[in-house]
Amino acid sequence: METSHLHRGRLIDHLQLVVRDIERSRHFYEAVLGVLGVPIGGGGDSYFWADELFVSTTSSPAALGSLTGRHHIAFQARDRATVDAFHAAGLAHGGRDNGAPGERDYHPGYYAAFVLDPDGNNIEAVFHGEHVRSAGSVEITF
Repeated sequence: METSHLHRGRLIDHLQLVVRDIERSRHFYEAVLGVLGVPIGGGGDSYFWADELFVSTTSSPAALGSLTGRHHIAFQARDRATVDAFHAAGLAHGGRDNGAPGERDYHPGYYAAFVLDPDGNNIEAVFHGEHVRSAGSVEITF
């Protein structure tokens, strides 16, 4: 088998999801991102954020009155147990199963789980296998 090398860094500056029910979404994201160690910030009746993910209602000036539609967002997990806990937290806090924790065929060691948030966005937690993590990226050799 040929050795492959992946380098995952910060390609995305930020993402915004526009949701129907901000409190329901806050409840969901506090649970699943809390498992990953990502705190929720901001507040008010129309928005919150977590790192570079911004979640708002259609009344937010940046939303321009429209829902964003269905998106797929993947968050890095530190290990398989965290992926499992992410999936359980998502289901317990208003999410719907979209793929139980398990290995995927994307590359050897890719262990992930998928949960649909209250607006149908596909939210994933993934552990890429044993890796060396720097401040800016994850390097994976397989």
